[in-house]
Amino acid sequence: MSAVKLGGLRVVGPEETCPLPDDPVLAATAAALNDAGQWADVVDRDWRTVYITDEARWMYGGKVELAPFPLGAHAYGAERVTMASEWRGGQFPLDVLRRAFALYAPWVVADTPGGREALRALVDPRLGDIVDDCEPVELPPAATLRFRGIYTGAGAGVEILTNVLRLRDATGAVVGTAMVSKPALGMAALTRMTALGDLGHFERMERVAKAGRRAAAVLFADLESSSPLSRKLSTASYFTLIRRLARAADQCVVDAGGLVGTHAGDGIVAFFLAETSGSESAAARGCITAARAMRDAVDDVAARSDLPPEDVVLRFGMHWGANLYVGQIATSGRTEVTALGDQVNETARIEACATGGRALASKDLVERLEPDDATALDLHPDTITYTPLGDLATATEKARRDAPAIAVCEV
Repeated sequence: MSAVKLGGLRVVGPEETCPLPDDPVLAATAAALNDAGQWADVVDRDWRTVYITDEARWMYGGKVELAPFPLGAHAYGAERVTMASEWRGGQFPLDVLRRAFALYAPWVVADTPGGREALRALVDPRLGDIVDDCEPVELPPAATLRFRGIYTGAGAGVEILTNVLRLRDATGAVVGTAMVSKPALGMAALTRMTALGDLGHFERMERVAKAGRRAAAVLFADLESSSPLSRKLSTASYFTLIRRLARAADQCVVDAGGLVGTHAGDGIVAFFLAETSGSESAAARGCITAARAMRDAVDDVAARSDLPPEDVVLRFGMHWGANLYVGQIATSGRTEVTALGDQVNETARIEACATGGRALASKDLVERLEPDDATALDLHPDTITYTPLGDLATATEKARRDAPAIAVCEV
């Protein structure tokens, strides 16, 4: 949807960014909010929506696309209400819109020449009773609203704080209003949650907010002889070791362009998507690169925990999934990326056979490497000799049962 008309209004489609308003104050405000990555809407003096930031449209579009909207429509007019109710993820069903309008209506009435009667003709008829029941209130220079909206595809309500800011020109005349929103959680908590995060990794996580079939390299790593080690160390020391190991491993995955998967005890899972890496070859290279970086990082982790290197050994399994179902799982307690498919289970079988700190990769993965990527890894896919998993001396019972024919090699 791009450059189409709705009731005489231009619809800004998901393929285009929102044009800046004509008014210089509104334009400067819109540009600054968008550049800062804010979630914000800007309306003019008559409460017509003249700008929505990319982050807001991404949120309203279900984190799948930039939500379309009718440029210049009244913020609560029929065109905007109808389109908002159809945005992906169901962020704005009518009952949510009604609750939102009830908060803004006193200010909108006060700003509308002609008061209630004039506003009644501007808003969606399904909101008309709210206009009739509210008293006009002059909007102060700045105000804060707390609102529970629906901003997830799962339909879960989210507490939102919105700063409503009056915008004035050089003469002091009101030219519009900016509404800047954020989760109700305080910035100190948000900072703690994201301080160790990597912006590139967050962006990759957003790419898989909507689950779907994706080609990806899969990496499993696990700490060998973890049970004896956990008995040797105090619980606090063992926890510190695992935390250091997880941080080092995750950094290796992030640096190699991957997605950190689920942590289960001392196990590590990561995915390297073809779509975010740029190609299947790049994804395979990233997977092997991350495994090698983890192996190099383990000695430092051991030293920091006053352990000899032979006490902290990781084994690695790598495999290719041509059609994994990859997506983001978000709950009230956490957000993580996971994948389902036979190749995920097969990767676990490969990893369990890689005793002695080896890194085993499947033929399906290695043969995804294009010549340049293979050379960078000092691998030669055309001359490598593979061994069926079931024929390895270290093959586990599960490997012989579930994936004996998968060909692997050390990388």
